[in-house]
Amino acid sequence: MWSRHQGCVMVDRILISRPDITAGQIVKQHYPDSLFSSCIEVDELAAQISAYLSGEKIRFLLDNLRLDQCSAFQQQVLKTNFDIPYGRVSTYQRIAECIGRPKAVRATGSALARNPFPIVIPCHRVVSSDLNLGGYLGGLDMKRTLLELEGIDFDAFSRVSQVFCFKNKR
Repeated sequence: MWSRHQGCVMVDRILISRPDITAGQIVKQHYPDSLFSSCIEVDELAAQISAYLSGEKIRFLLDNLRLDQCSAFQQQVLKTNFDIPYGRVSTYQRIAECIGRPKAVRATGSALARNPFPIVIPCHRVVSSDLNLGGYLGGLDMKRTLLELEGIDFDAFSRVSQVFCFKNKR
């Protein structure tokens, strides 16, 4: 979903299909008055997402995302999550520590669960401290598929095999 904000095309939200509902159905259900249209900027982002899903190593930008619609805390979490490189994962705990809120692990998970820009802000790259997948809006099968697409390996118990450590940002 996109709109013009202060004269610029901005992405308000990226909707992904889930096993039980398509993105188109989500739009019709939650945004019945929205118009189906596009523009060059949205088409370019859609092409980048498609290329990513086809296995290309894409580095997205945050420039056209309406992060201002998120709380200050969520913005911190999302921007930190954005810094996890392609093909790496981190934990909710490590993100909470990185933003200086080590006890805010659940709040970090909640902020990521409400990520309005999945794929572009790669919340699928965040797992539980025990290296299990945790949660994902598109379902755990989709999360695992996205991680495998990026080359993440899993052990016999479906836990990820490596975790990315952030450099101290403070």
